[in-house]
Amino acid sequence: MRPKIYLFGDSITEQSFGDGGWGAALANHFARTVDVVLRGYSGYNTRWAFKVFDKVFPAAESGGSEPPLAVTVFFGANDACLPDGYAAFQHVGVDEYKRNLHSMASSLKKRWPKTLILLITPPPIDEDERLRHPYAENPSGLPERTNEAAGAYAKACVEAAGECGIPVVDLWTKMQQYPEWSKAFLSDGLHLTGEGNKVVFEEVMKKLNEGGISLGNLRADLPVLADIDHGDPLKAFQ
Repeated sequence: MRPKIYLFGDSITEQSFGDGGWGAALANHFARTVDVVLRGYSGYNTRWAFKVFDKVFPAAESGGSEPPLAVTVFFGANDACLPDGYAAFQHVGVDEYKRNLHSMASSLKKRWPKTLILLITPPPIDEDERLRHPYAENPSGLPERTNEAAGAYAKACVEAAGECGIPVVDLWTKMQQYPEWSKAFLSDGLHLTGEGNKVVFEEVMKKLNEGGISLGNLRADLPVLADIDHGDPLKAFQ
């Protein structure tokens, strides 16, 4: 009964329905008007994401039901892993990363021409915190990601959005405009704190509103309490 918004991305998307998460905030904001559908895959880069694209967005669904209102595409944090670090198996070169974003955006636009497609850049990186929170053995003692590398991928994401004619949230730039951004927004040098999730939510909402997706333009999907006649309640359901 309700239109959908898909959230497609890596662990920062997969964790977004946690306590204080940006995906949970979207679901709460659009309660009774939109189903916010989580499609987050921890550790994935754009190469892997495009490999499973048709499983995430089956062709039958795109043809047999209403197109979603929007799809967020939030990858790059894993693509930007250093090619000589312990997470090198996740690394995707920046040129391929950009091509993969183009391919995903093109595929989504072809399936659902009227759907708002929103790219989100990777966040900035706190390298010291990454050393304190490795997810695998790290014999080199060096961070597996750097903020400089994340910035290069963020720039490529912004460029891809411009070339595809779709909106983008430049999270890498936005977060670093704030003092003490690394401690305020990042829990382990990569993933988001409650405040970091709030930034993503607010920036995504801005882009949705600019694209005409707002509560003022949506309807609740069954009679609301205020419209139910106290003397004849069932009349509202006829």
